Amino acid sequence: MDTNATDESTETDASAALLLTRFADAIDAQDWEALDTLLAPGFRARYAHTGETFDRAGFVAVNRDYPGNWRLEREQVVDAGDEAVLRATVSDATGTSDEVHVVATFAAASGGVLTSVTEVWAQVTAADPDRR
Repeated sequence: MDTNATDESTETDASAALLLTRFADAIDAQDWEALDTLLAPGFRARYAHTGETFDRAGFVAVNRDYPGNWRLEREQVVDAGDEAVLRATVSDATGTSDEVHVVATFAAASGGVLTSVTEVWAQVTAADPDRR
């Protein structure tokens, strides 16, 4: 199931997709307090492309302290109950850079909070003309 709707409920049985939607919206709004409340005390994050891992505070900090001003635009959320996947585009909010990234975030949830995410980031580049 694909959902882009935002439900304002705070139920402890909120699906991972709903939590992941709120997660994306909090990051886009640079609302670090809201992001923190979506993450379980034992939350773990992993960047699959670099191998870096973060606890709850570390994940909020890496997002909050990353240089620049970035937009995270939710494109698709796939709901699998206690797991979900987000596909998003990240770009420079100021328009001074044409750098664009796509990110896939795989999340697990329990008790109304996200317990883990694994993110895969890729920079958008032009396709090799020899492959067209």
